[in-house]
Amino acid sequence: MRDATDNSNNDFIFLQLFTTSSGSIPSFTAFMSFLGPLTGLALGFDAINNEVNRGTLSKLLAQPIPRDAVINGKFLAGVSVLSIMVFSLGLAISSIGIIAFGIPPTFEELMRIFVFLLITILYMSLWLAVSQMFSLFFRQSATSALACIALWLFLTVFAELLAGVIADAVYPVSSYSVLDNALKNANMKLMLNRISPSTLYNECSIYLLKPTVRTTSFVTERDLIGAVAGALPLTQSILLLWPHLITMAALTMISFAVSYINFMSKEIRA
Repeated sequence: MRDATDNSNNDFIFLQLFTTSSGSIPSFTAFMSFLGPLTGLALGFDAINNEVNRGTLSKLLAQPIPRDAVINGKFLAGVSVLSIMVFSLGLAISSIGIIAFGIPPTFEELMRIFVFLLITILYMSLWLAVSQMFSLFFRQSATSALACIALWLFLTVFAELLAGVIADAVYPVSSYSVLDNALKNANMKLMLNRISPSTLYNECSIYLLKPTVRTTSFVTERDLIGAVAGALPLTQSILLLWPHLITMAALTMISFAVSYINFMSKEIRA
């Protein structure tokens, strides 16, 4: 955080508390990009199958409560835990920044941080919904945990490698390649990387916490003609990340809908 205060000419210096990293400590955004999926997966990988194996779910459903209240309650409880965790961390970082360095946030910065924390909760809720879905698909908790970790590793690590291989195969780049072909290669890598929720979340973080950023794609000098230098207002930054937000929300709802339908039609035996 001390590094974030070095540039006193920055109009959004308070936001750098969430994006600045030192040599050994990652930034808050990088930390949540890595920790968020693991936390969401840990909260839901045994949400259903563990109770089925212990025989407690059949006893719970024997009570006069709606069947869908169980699956809804488990998901909402997980989202509540994630919300408390995210807002607590955000409040802690903001408080330390104010107390230690005397950096008062502006209203614009507060709103950007608030929206960023909401998107962080949505990002973690996506992995929570996926883990609960696997908890219904697999009877053993260990199997669902391994499936969750395998999916996370593929989307976080191997998807980026696969995107590079596909882009190089479609638009090969060499020392004799023209600029247009190199740009197509880079843009295709970026589009394929957006299959991963981590990439979507990281780009949302950039748009919100770095107001001067207008795109995460590669641009040429021709694209910069007529562009006005300066920070974007919050509404414009939200418009830039809106497709990412809709995608993460849709994936969350689809995962939960699959879990809901599976649970409502599942036969629970004592």
